[in-house]
Amino acid sequence: MSGILPAEHWASSAIVGDGDGDGDTASTTQTDTSSIASSILKYRELYGRTYHSESSGAQYWATNDEKQKEALDILHHMLTLSIDGKLYLAPLEGKKVEKVLDIGCGTGIWAMDFADEFPGASVIGTDLSPIQPSWVSPNVSFEIDDCTKSWTFPADSFDYIHIRWMLGSIVDWTALFKEAYQALRPGGYLESFEPDAIIKSDDGSIKVTDAMGQWAAIFTEGGRKMGRSFNIVSDDLQRIAMREAGFVEVEERNLRTPLGSWPKDEKQKEIGTWANLVVEHDTEGHILFLATTLGWTRESVIAYIKQLHREIRLGKKQGYYHQKVIWGRKPQ
Repeated sequence: MSGILPAEHWASSAIVGDGDGDGDTASTTQTDTSSIASSILKYRELYGRTYHSESSGAQYWATNDEKQKEALDILHHMLTLSIDGKLYLAPLEGKKVEKVLDIGCGTGIWAMDFADEFPGASVIGTDLSPIQPSWVSPNVSFEIDDCTKSWTFPADSFDYIHIRWMLGSIVDWTALFKEAYQALRPGGYLESFEPDAIIKSDDGSIKVTDAMGQWAAIFTEGGRKMGRSFNIVSDDLQRIAMREAGFVEVEERNLRTPLGSWPKDEKQKEIGTWANLVVEHDTEGHILFLATTLGWTRESVIAYIKQLHREIRLGKKQGYYHQKVIWGRKPQ
């Protein structure tokens, strides 16, 4: 694909409105951390948006503030719709599930839902940011942890490990899955659910100069600068890493996720509507860090977001992106 367009392209473009307004401009809400001693809560700020603390040494590209948390909960609903209302696809039914680990748990919503479905299981969610609720079921707990470093969980301790939407976070997927392999009990399952950052259209209507066409360029170039990939599905990183880590009986489900309500199929239309809601709710929280890393101004980011929203709402380009759910078992 061609390279990324200069930021000035969006800042100088005359973008025609579509009459339904646009509320996704930069947030001015700031987090007061002056009275918080823990370095974990000393969030970085960029144009009023907050990001996880630098104390861990990790670098993550999405915000962790209230607007992003809302978007993550909307995303959770869309992802469960994508897999027929389920929380997982690994064959856990009828198996002993006593201890579960959710890597990159975000707001903790998946871990809490899973704990409700498996009340006899102890569920641990880990993330770089402490954005999870404090009042949860007794069988749920949350920990601050960087999954890209050596894991401190004892070997052979989990029955199931869940990893979802970690694109742009992982330098070495095989190393990550090997850590999961060691932490799983024999017979335990690892499940990985990842999207691609490439927006496509079957009729070729999405051009590289479109906002939807530039989405992949922003993430690909931003990921290159960070040393992390956003093209997890197209590069087949999950399957390669799972095989190299030693998992067997590896299975997968490939998903095509529409952006917007353009599909005729009712299920796809519903998924697309929610997928668009994720994007519209907080596009800024997803691209601000990467775009400014590439030299964009805040004004260019806002102009790009407006054009992206307009293209999706019009529905003429019928964009979609690929996702893959893949799971494998640690041999007995």
